Amino acid sequence: MTNPAHDQIKSTVSENDVVLFMKGTAAMPQCGFSSKVAGVLNYMGVSYADVNVLDDEGVRQGIKDYSNWPTIPQLYVKGEFVGGCDIITEMTLSGELDELFTKEGVTFNKDAANKIREANG
Repeated sequence: MTNPAHDQIKSTVSENDVVLFMKGTAAMPQCGFSSKVAGVLNYMGVSYADVNVLDDEGVRQGIKDYSNWPTIPQLYVKGEFVGGCDIITEMTLSGELDELFTKEGVTFNKDAANKIREANG
């Protein structure tokens, strides 16, 4: 039996270098955690696909099953699940997110990433 939400999720993470499954949209996040991760990506100038899980209950539950991760937002880079808000925050502050983006060929603003770290150092 095929799962349309699973197929849609797999297709989305395969076709986009960076995907954020979130509550709301990049322009209008609808929860604090989604807003924080979208804010980091926006500030760093990362081009990403945003998927509003509030638009589709199948995707909202499906993404949790797909990643085996219970919370939203969820960030994917090159088809791989990276983490949720706490993990992305830690990776941003430690420089690991920069390393991941560099390794995977994702364009981002290194100066902006450094400014985030300086502001939170």
